[in-house]
Amino acid sequence: MIIVGELINASRKAIAAAIEDRDAEKIQEIARRQAENGANYIDVNAGVFVGREVDYLKWLVTTVQDAVETPCCIDSPDPAAIEAALELHQGTAMLNSISLEKERYEALMPIVAGTDLKVIALCMSDEGMPETTDARLGIADRLVNGLVQNNVPLENIYVDPLVQPISTNQEFGMAFLEAIEKILARFAGVHTICGLSNISYGLPERALLNQIFMAMAIGRGLDGAIVDPLNRRMMATIYAAEALAGRDEYCGQYLTAYRQEKLSF
Repeated sequence: MIIVGELINASRKAIAAAIEDRDAEKIQEIARRQAENGANYIDVNAGVFVGREVDYLKWLVTTVQDAVETPCCIDSPDPAAIEAALELHQGTAMLNSISLEKERYEALMPIVAGTDLKVIALCMSDEGMPETTDARLGIADRLVNGLVQNNVPLENIYVDPLVQPISTNQEFGMAFLEAIEKILARFAGVHTICGLSNISYGLPERALLNQIFMAMAIGRGLDGAIVDPLNRRMMATIYAAEALAGRDEYCGQYLTAYRQEKLSF
């Protein structure tokens, strides 16, 4: 499972304050803790700072990379900010995300074409958020083919079928899970990823729903997640689900997590 640590995001008030104060020590401590607890990429997002995002995102990249060897996931609504941050990034970054929205697609495709970047392909188009499995599959098909035609290897593509809350439509959870399975069957070699906490929006005991849904998604083939790696219950769920899904040889990662006391709450 590829874990993208989600905590350095300016939508969180404490992170926004640390960015404005240029509090490198705080940002670096959060980056280190995420890396130590299993993050393969550190998401960096300064999207709330309209007009200042480019400078702040560049600062986040250099600040994080001064503290950890873990690469960044460059996360922004602004293609210009993504491009500026990538120019400073050392090593192979992940880009979050390209979509089928025409303006974003046309701005980002030249940036990722022919590179080694890991690319999250978000199943979103100008028509809005897909509600059915088939709608997700249609967008994924166009995104994957577009990326491959622009010399992005299949193994560098992480399709995000887009999680929507079951509180608004009880079918959304199963439509997402079915999309994972069908995307992986159609595009051998691609990965799937998501930020799944939206599944529980508007409902009580959200953490419980999120954990169960994560296990269900891993069972369908999900191999990437944008999560809080400091959330012990979620990470324990991931270790257990990976082992039960036959994706942890000789249960090695599960046993390592047990020895490191990461399975106890």
